Amino acid sequence: MAKESTFDIVSEVDTQEVANAVNQASKEIQQRYDFKDTGASVEHSENTINLSANAEERVKAALDVLQSKLVRRGISLKALDAGEPVASGKLFKIAATIKEGIDQPTAKKISKIIRDDAPKSVKANIQGDQLRVSSKSRDDLQSVIALLRDFEDAPLQFINFK
Repeated sequence: MAKESTFDIVSEVDTQEVANAVNQASKEIQQRYDFKDTGASVEHSENTINLSANAEERVKAALDVLQSKLVRRGISLKALDAGEPVASGKLFKIAATIKEGIDQPTAKKISKIIRDDAPKSVKANIQGDQLRVSSKSRDDLQSVIALLRDFEDAPLQFINFK
């Protein structure tokens, strides 16, 4: 009897790379001429990034700089959940969060995709903030990975392929 093969689907972000991207964005904002005297700043704490500037278009431009640094560091923009600019006194602020883990609705959506489109021998189990996918055929598991490569709701990584 063939042994069952498995892999896990997770959504993780390298926090050190996020910190590096925020530091690079902050340095660029301080040095660029178009941000001069706008009070633009980028602060990072835990999974939250706060951007602020004295004009709405400047805070949006600061977000664009941050996004370009994140992409350059290999972090998917699907993991960045940025809100709309909010006026706070004389400043406009954007609060962005870094999403980690797969929430229940997203996990159910992934599980439904696997049930509907993957080979029938493949089973997906939700385990907290990750999914365990199992099948007797390794080829079927690889077809599931190919199926989920372009998933839009969250950045997915496939680990522990056994």
